[in-house]
Order: sequence, then C-alpha cells, then structure tokens
Amino acid sequence: MSLETGKLIIFSAPSGSGKTTLVRHILSELPVLSFSISATSREPRGEEKHAKDYYFLSQDEFTNSVNNNEFLEWEEVYKGNKYGTLKREVERLWMEGKHVIFDIDVVGGLNLKKQFGDRALSVFVGVPSMDELDKRLRSRKTESEEKIQQRIDKAHEESERANEFDTIVINSDLNTAKAESLKLVTDFIG
Repeated sequence: MSLETGKLIIFSAPSGSGKTTLVRHILSELPVLSFSISATSREPRGEEKHAKDYYFLSQDEFTNSVNNNEFLEWEEVYKGNKYGTLKREVERLWMEGKHVIFDIDVVGGLNLKKQFGDRALSVFVGVPSMDELDKRLRSRKTESEEKIQQRIDKAHEESERANEFDTIVINSDLNTAKAESLKLVTDFIG
C-alpha cells in the first residue's frame, strides 16, 4: 500500500446512529484497515484521549492548521466546535500499509469522497426513526438537553444528504448492520 494505492472507507451519519460501533467492529475484523483520528477544537468528553479518540487542538491551533493547509477537509460541525481530517494522518496510515477508515460527519465524508472518487467508499449510516435517534442520544447521558436538541436538528439536515453517499446502511438491528457494513468494506478493498 502506498500514497497511490491506499483506499478510504468513509462512515458518516448523524450523531447517535451507531457509526462508531460499526467502524470499531470492522476494524476488529479487518487488520488491513486503520482508523483515521480526526482533529477537533472541542474539549474531550468522558474518557476520550488525545491522539486516540481525537487530536484535541485549541481554537488557535486548529485555525493555524487551517491556514497552513494541513487539512484534507474541515468544518465547524457545531457552533464553536471544529472537526477536520489532517493530511499527515492519512499519509501516515497509508505509509504503514493500511487502508484508512473514517468515522466522520456527513459534510466531511462527502468532501473526502469528492476528493478521492473511486479510491473512497462512502457509507451513510441511518437510523430507523428520529424517535429512535432521540432515545439513543439520551441513553448516552453525556450531553445537555440543548446539545441533544442541536444533534436532532442536525440529524434532520444530514439525513437529507444520505442519497449522495455510495450506499446507505440502516442501523435498526446492530448485528445485521455490522454484517452488512463488513461485507461492503470487504468487497470494496478486494
């Protein structure tokens, strides 16, 4: 694998859809994949660790990285919270001989797909209903009512873009979604 032959597998979805669970499952089954750690300007939540879950950057560090053209893509996902994919992260994983898998927001996923075309598989993870999404977000017990409502509102917008992805996996049954996602990725990387 190299910078010329490495592939990207992009999982995008509204927060609470289960995309992180699906990506973790795929990573446990396919050692040829490595996870792309995103950068963010937000504070760590719960047990999150720097350089494991995210690269936690200050607002100034994030802005400097943007100004220095260090991102493949980035955006302000929620007011004051920026997220992005560092070029050096993807290059590092390709140089290690791995294909790169992403757990990334919808706009970021579409931006990566646009840049990498056929070298990227973009998967939208949907939920059976917004009521189910609301239930999942509340069961996490990690965010305020205001944050939950922001995520629900954003989920409505993001779901409208689902058809722009290569494929859609509806996560109504986790084991079925895991099997479907694993098959999609296995078929894509050959």
